[in-house]
Order: sequence, then C-alpha cells, then structure tokens
Amino acid sequence: MISKEEKEIHKNAQDIINQLSVILRNAQIHNPGNIAVTTAIERFLSLINHLTHVEKSLALELVGEYFYCDDVRVRYSLEHLLNFDYLVREFKKREIGKIVFSHGVRPEDVQVFLKAFIAAGFSHDPYDTISGMMSNVEKIHVAILKKIKDGEREDARKVIKKVYYNAVSFSKGVMTKIKAGEKVNIKKAKRIVESMVDHLLEEENLLIGMTAIKDYDEYTYHHSVNVSIFSVALGQRLGMNKKMMTELGLVALFHDIGKIEIPNEILNKTTSLTEDEWRIMKRHPVWGVRALLTLRGLDQTAIRSSIVAFEHHMNYDFTGYPRVRQYAELDLYSRIVSVVDQYDAMTSARVYSRIPLAPDKALSIMMERAGKQLDPLLFKIFTNMVGVFPIGSLVMLDTKELGLVYESDIVFPDRPRVMIIVDRKGERLLKGPVVNLTEKDENGIYHRTIKITLDPNKYKINLAEYLL
Repeated sequence: MISKEEKEIHKNAQDIINQLSVILRNAQIHNPGNIAVTTAIERFLSLINHLTHVEKSLALELVGEYFYCDDVRVRYSLEHLLNFDYLVREFKKREIGKIVFSHGVRPEDVQVFLKAFIAAGFSHDPYDTISGMMSNVEKIHVAILKKIKDGEREDARKVIKKVYYNAVSFSKGVMTKIKAGEKVNIKKAKRIVESMVDHLLEEENLLIGMTAIKDYDEYTYHHSVNVSIFSVALGQRLGMNKKMMTELGLVALFHDIGKIEIPNEILNKTTSLTEDEWRIMKRHPVWGVRALLTLRGLDQTAIRSSIVAFEHHMNYDFTGYPRVRQYAELDLYSRIVSVVDQYDAMTSARVYSRIPLAPDKALSIMMERAGKQLDPLLFKIFTNMVGVFPIGSLVMLDTKELGLVYESDIVFPDRPRVMIIVDRKGERLLKGPVVNLTEKDENGIYHRTIKITLDPNKYKINLAEYLL
C-alpha cells in the first residue's frame, strides 16, 4: 500500500511538471515579462524552493516517455495528459534529458532558462544553445538526453523508413497468404506493431510523416499501415499504455482484411461501382471477421480485431454498413479506426480517384461528419494531433516561398515547421532549410506565415522526394 508520504511526493512531482508546462506554454505565447508568465514563475518557485529546502536539490529526468522526479517515476492521469505530453515533446525537441533545480532558484534564473529554452527551439543544435545560454546560471542545470550523450543516436529517418516499409511488406504478405489459404505468422505482426509503437513514442512526427507518402499502386497495403500508425498515435493521446497501443495498432492493421474476398475487377475498378458491385464491396467487414477468426496466434486480440473489422464502416450514428437492427455502441477501437480510416482514404490517390484531397480539405469534410459518421471527441483530438496543416501539406508563405509542412507544433497548431522547397526567387530546392513558423524578429513580428495551402499534384511535387 502506498504511504501518505509517497502520495505527497508523487503529488508534488505532478505539480512540478504541470506548473513547468504552464510556464513554458505562456512564455512561448507571451512576452517573458507578461503577468501570466511572472505569476506562473512565482507559483513554480514557491513549490521548488519548498521541496528543495531539505534535500537542497531536485532532479526532473526524462527517460523514454516518462518523467522521473528524484529517480521516482511520475505517473499521471488523463487530466494531466496534455501537460505531460507537451513537456515530453518539448524536452525531446531540445535534446534535454534532465533538469536539476538547486535550493534558492530566483525568478531571474527562470527567466534566463525560458529565453534559452525558446531559443533552443529554433536552433539546429538545441542542446548546445540552451546549455550555452545557461552557463552562468548556478541554480538550474540541464543535461543532455542519454541516447544522444551515449552516442547511440542513429539516423532516425532511415530507421523510421525501414520500420514503415517492413510493415507495408508484411501487410502485403499477409493478404497474399490468406488469399492463397496459407498460414500467417501473427507473432511477426505483433513484433512489427510493437516496433512501430516504440518508434512512435520516440519519433512520432517522423513516423506520422511517412503516412504522407502515398503509393498509388499499393494503396491497400500502405493504407493498412497508415491507419495502424494514426490509430496508435491517437491512442497515445488518449493515455493508453504500451500494451493497449500495440493491441490497437494490430487490430487497425487488419481492419480491411476482408477486402481479400473482393474480386480485383471490383476492387480496382476505375469508374463508379454498379449497385451490385457496391453490394459486394459492403460485405468486406463481414468477410474480415471470417478471415480473422480463422487465424492462429491472435488469441484474445482475435475478438477485438473481428469487432473492429466488422464495425469500422458502421458510423458513429449507425448509418453506415453492415446495417444491424439493434446495437448498443461501437467499440472504442472501432471509433478510432473509423476516424483515421476516413482521413487516410481521402488523402490518398486510388484507382477511381487519382487526385487525393489536400489534408486540410479532408479535415474540413470530416468536421461536417463529426457527431454523425464520426465520434466528435475523437475527431477533435485527431485534429489537434495532425495540426491545422498536417505533415505533407504544401503551403505558400507570405514570403512567396513554397514549403512542405515537416513537423507540427503542439502549442501553435497553425505554425508548424516547414521545409522550403521553392525559394523567394522561384528556384526549386531539393534540400531546402527547415524553418520554424513560430520564430519572430526583434519587434515580435513573425518571420513567415502560411497564406494558403496548395495541391502538390498540380505542381508535380513528389512528397516522398522530400520527406524521405
């Protein structure tokens, strides 16, 4: 049983993380001298200096996806999710692994830390920037993320690319084997999804970025993997643990498995389906249940996978298919898959729709469906996750530059990081700079702002060329 003292320590650790998140969010929005910032700093210092009165110091360390306060892991509930999630991402972006606060921290120490923290967000060497700017601050010490310090950091983009294409290859193999009546290695499927979960926890933006690379010829397999990735990312936002995220990723990977029963001439038809053909297409959820329940090795996940395969087109208001007379409610996993399935389908080129919708246009259509076809709360969380301008969006900046959205910003969803692919002179850049749209000049004016989104197909821009 947890002692009263341990509960108190844990509550204090949660308060530290929440209050630090509040300070950093306010400092990124307001001037450091703003009353919202100074008030948050006062509350934070009151807490820190009280806790360091006896031990003289307090260490907040990031290990994987969790914070440790003086070597004790800090657990959090759903109500604290956004602040914890924000702080994890901001620490990783700046390569910060630990912050140690000594007793007697002053407001001016925190102000220096805030300026260094914000500056590091725009730097190509974030940790060097923040540690350099704080070299004269004695009461706050920052340390680098362990995996970077130990020299174990691989080329993350190459690793993510390999993980993604392994999953696509497996998805293709599964459908081919099931169609041929062969056995499928479900343990391998679980290992692949576990790998995606691990990499999503470490490099979410890179893995989500891979979903923007659509392959027209192998839509079905890429779509299954994309839906799995988006589902896991959404599950993380909902506070799911790693085991739940892996299960969600696995059932999402198999959500369309019933399509193996659909004849190729219908599945790959370039014109509109006839009434009879559409009737056959709408049977794939039921066929998916049949296929999944005959697989070996899924164990308890077999039931959940079958439920999701059956429900993912039923719609939040039960206006979809299969039609059923009485139904209590859709499974949470089904509601998640339904949201991401629609988004990825609309933003992908397919045989009957060669030109996909721009991500922001797809979200606009989905917004109209929220509360009807889609769970409104899950759609809202999904929109916050992908941002106002999702990764892969082609944008025109007010500087007359063209750019691809490269990474979203959790605090400023309308100000992502953008890779410049056409400069102000109109010249194409294959390896252009990645700029942060939250960066301002000395007068507080943004250097760059998105004016409009554009269709990459119209400009013959191959997303894979840049995002890979």
